[in-house]
Amino acid sequence: MSTSDIFRDDQAGAASTGHRLLQRIRTALADCHYAQRRMLELTTSADFYLMQPDAPPDTYAEFLMRTAGYLRHEPTARQRSRQPRRGGPRPAPGR
Repeated sequence: MSTSDIFRDDQAGAASTGHRLLQRIRTALADCHYAQRRMLELTTSADFYLMQPDAPPDTYAEFLMRTAGYLRHEPTARQRSRQPRRGGPRPAPGR
């Protein structure tokens, strides 16, 4: 093994370490972004200010008032397939 081979191995190890560090930073920022978005949704929803937020609305007008705030949209199938599931591994296909 020559000196250049050892140097190349050190560079590859440093690059993978740097990549892992950047990936962790990216994941942390994505989690912060998700938490910030979720807090906005919760604090601006009308249900947050009701005495019994789990109770169904009594009138259609109350229903419209509850759904008038910021609504969270479900991600597309492509976006869901890219994101790892929170809370455990994905089930095997066909189950």
